[in-house]
Amino acid sequence: MNITKLKLENFRNYDSQEIEFNKGINIIYGDNAQGKTNILEAIFLCSMGKSFRTNKDKELIKINSNYAKLNIEYEKSDRDGKIEYVISDKKNITVNGVKIKKLSELLGNINSIIFSPDDMEILKDGPQKRRKFLNMLISQLRPKYVFNLNAYNRTLEQRNNYLRQIKLENKPENMIEIWDEKLIKHAKIINEYRREFVDKILKKIVDIHKNITDNSEIINLKYISDFDNEENYRKKLKDNLKNDIYKGYTTKGIHRDDLEVYLNGKSINLYGSQGQFRTAILSLKLSELYVIYDEIGEYPILLLDDFMSELDEKRRRKFVENITDAQVILTGTHKLILENYSYNIYNVTDGQVKQE
Repeated sequence: MNITKLKLENFRNYDSQEIEFNKGINIIYGDNAQGKTNILEAIFLCSMGKSFRTNKDKELIKINSNYAKLNIEYEKSDRDGKIEYVISDKKNITVNGVKIKKLSELLGNINSIIFSPDDMEILKDGPQKRRKFLNMLISQLRPKYVFNLNAYNRTLEQRNNYLRQIKLENKPENMIEIWDEKLIKHAKIINEYRREFVDKILKKIVDIHKNITDNSEIINLKYISDFDNEENYRKKLKDNLKNDIYKGYTTKGIHRDDLEVYLNGKSINLYGSQGQFRTAILSLKLSELYVIYDEIGEYPILLLDDFMSELDEKRRRKFVENITDAQVILTGTHKLILENYSYNIYNVTDGQVKQE
């Protein structure tokens, strides 16, 4: 899988720009705030239907413009494709000239993995980032997961609203069971998918991490969830109802799941060094790459936002050794030199891209 061409119109700081990409490695460099990350954001937008930087579509439209348009052309082993993504008062997305009716119809056309400096904090920060990591991976491969995740989140919001109504307006407590049963239904499906993909990641990450660390570390993952089966989760919701009413939100559920990482049997959050965090997240992202490959028979596109600067020479070399079969589009403030590899180089200055 690879992107052949990207066209930007009134997107972020770009007036009009067309970029043709190499099937292998593409290095985009320039000073800060010139528009490098905007290119990766545009590709990710056409892949996942949303930005990895903002939830506000208006921020994607160039100042003093009333719309932004993206066109992307890509190749897969069995077909070529085109996506047009228009942002104005409403989103308008077409795949091969056909307007999509829901976001799930976009997912899976272009599979991608984004890796930015913020991702170095996935293992350091709270569970929300680790859940987001799982959600992004599974959403590209299982449309049913997206449907159930959205339905769960809507039901969760409705339940939380009713909890506050019980507290402030003395609404009857037994009515909460309506939302409990919906939560249970969707949580069961989401939980099954998450456990499936954590197992898939675990099968990849052990050998990858051994290779990156020269067999000095054994990595392990443990999926932590309030949900184990429908009956027990129903009981947890009931037992915690008083506490939920008092707090005004649902304290138990798959919206609080976590993915714990262990190195040589010890929690990385408690005992990990800075170098171990960097190596573990490298292994996690590479595992994501190979899980997607196993699922679709093609490597996803790797989008690396100022990522190589976060790695020392050894980790950089180990990483590049593992991604030679994928299309890579990476950004940085300096022109990166990769020995023994062929690649395209682009310079970005004030929203203008020039291939060198």
